[in-house]
Amino acid sequence: MTGLYLRPTGFVESPQRHDGASARLAGTMLWFSQIEVISADQDRQLVAVRDWEAFSEALRPDEGTRAERIFARLTSRRTDLQMGQRTIRLDQPQVMGIINMTPDSFSDGGKNADVDVAAESAFAMTSAGAAIIDVGGESTRPGAPLVWEGDEIARVEPLVARLSASGTAISIDSRKAAVMQSAVAAGASMINDISALLFDDRALEVAKALDVPVVLMHAPSQGSDPHKGGDYRDVVTAVFDWLETRVDVVEAAGIARDKILIDPGIGFGKSLADNLAIINNLSIYHGIGCPILFGASRKRLIGALSNEAEADHRLGGSIYLAMKAVEQGAHIIRVHDAAETVQAVQVWRGLRDAALTARV
Repeated sequence: MTGLYLRPTGFVESPQRHDGASARLAGTMLWFSQIEVISADQDRQLVAVRDWEAFSEALRPDEGTRAERIFARLTSRRTDLQMGQRTIRLDQPQVMGIINMTPDSFSDGGKNADVDVAAESAFAMTSAGAAIIDVGGESTRPGAPLVWEGDEIARVEPLVARLSASGTAISIDSRKAAVMQSAVAAGASMINDISALLFDDRALEVAKALDVPVVLMHAPSQGSDPHKGGDYRDVVTAVFDWLETRVDVVEAAGIARDKILIDPGIGFGKSLADNLAIINNLSIYHGIGCPILFGASRKRLIGALSNEAEADHRLGGSIYLAMKAVEQGAHIIRVHDAAETVQAVQVWRGLRDAALTARV
């Protein structure tokens, strides 16, 4: 690895007015006109898209090969997700609603631990336009205790089965192989693992056998405490390197790349400055070539920036961060407040549609 990175920037509202001056980002509704080229020693320069071919040809052979591979990933369309009978399109941002089946959830105080209440919440989210419901049975907040897999299964399986019967696209938020197996058997059709299939020795083989899309998230530790560690020289490129390597390993193990999603892990073992740097540079992760899932809903960084607002008073910050990610091409936004976020995304899409269809 040469340590060369490309960050798309200079987004253009109406690319049809500037022929050849921009490129489409990862099959989304965004076009970029510039690329920030970042070298191993953190030297940075801006290159116009229309000058990219000449620029890349002038690089050293090893750098040029890597630059062309990353550029191809930046501009390639992501394959739509097949989740049971549902197809989740990735040419537009999708909302994933969070349902925590945990009595100690930081975000909702455990109100969704009851199956009937949780099902009602999930159906409200899908009615509002959430494309996926992410069901979890173990809190991963700092200091949360590890939950035995049997208890975790008992929490999530009844809800997954009920939602699946209605045709809901369901993701199981777990790092344990047995929970993944149980949830998929009950009707889940995506695995969302904060440990990137590293916590459980069986997780990688189980995920391969289940043959569903899988989200690989970055955290500094894949042990019982995912927040442990987190000392970075440059957090943006460190997370990029870790995710790129992990995707390659998982793909080599037999999981198709078009079924792998990535999550930079906002709030997991990262300082406020680290989180802000990742969010401000989110578009760089398109260079890994996988759909990006972004989750910052109600997280502590919002409180840190807004007079220590409590989790249930972080709606405004959550929506702003969600839209910051959407404006950098994030494919899926994982949120607690689905209806409000869907509305924000719909307004954003209306603006994009208007710009993309404006007369030249």
